[in-house]
Amino acid sequence: MSQENVEVVRQVIGAYNRRDFDTLRTLNDPDLEVDWSASRGLEAGIYRGEDEAIGLIRNFLEMFERVNLEPERFVASGNQVVVPHSAYLRGRDGIETVARSALVFEIRDGRVARIRLYQETHEALEAIGLRE
Repeated sequence: MSQENVEVVRQVIGAYNRRDFDTLRTLNDPDLEVDWSASRGLEAGIYRGEDEAIGLIRNFLEMFERVNLEPERFVASGNQVVVPHSAYLRGRDGIETVARSALVFEIRDGRVARIRLYQETHEALEAIGLRE
């Protein structure tokens, strides 16, 4: 099951990078929860339900000309997948930056049920009972 969960997460990240909201909706549970409360930047908070979660993603992506999430690795444990990554962002004025963090995806019945942001990979791994 772990490899299947990793594949779901890969598909979600690909759809995010393409700004493919239709595919995101098919991959996410309607009761999706996105815990973005650890964000040091924009849109910090907890978003419940598919509409709120898609709204968060849409608002974030619209702030930038380009956003590309590049996973460093996928660490699967049970129904959770930790994804340390770099987000490459280019603003509307051409200014580029890189943000590094980690996401924990919880998969239920083949769909993403929860996403939680962590600033550090070790925090994400510890949250699911693993160590770096």
